[in-house]
Amino acid sequence: MKASKSKPKPKKDYDKIYRLFEISIVGSGLPAATREFHFNPEKRWKRCRRIDFCWPAYKLALEIEGGAWTKKGHTNGVNFIADMEKYNELAFSGFFLLRVTPEQVEKGEALEIVERWFGLRKGIKNEQS
Repeated sequence: MKASKSKPKPKKDYDKIYRLFEISIVGSGLPAATREFHFNPEKRWKRCRRIDFCWPAYKLALEIEGGAWTKKGHTNGVNFIADMEKYNELAFSGFFLLRVTPEQVEKGEALEIVERWFGLRKGIKNEQS
């Protein structure tokens, strides 16, 4: 008797995840975020760096971290180190970084995290609405 193999999880459609997060931001009354904000201070990197979502006026960045269980993408050695460099440059530039997973976006937890960040900075929510 053959052992049944479990089906691999389907890959996440990151564009769908990004759109879902954008829609949730708009519906929340939070300030609008810039998607794929190009962050390349002083051209320190050979390739362009971008942040998944950014509120430049508030110095807030958000990364949706995929591949946590696959050892691919951002979790392989080269990309992991590159992300560390990017996150350090963000910190040196005064940015606050939030990191979430695609599953947290789907469950609404990512929005709650961003709302909590803005909530800790009273008077920001709805300021730009």
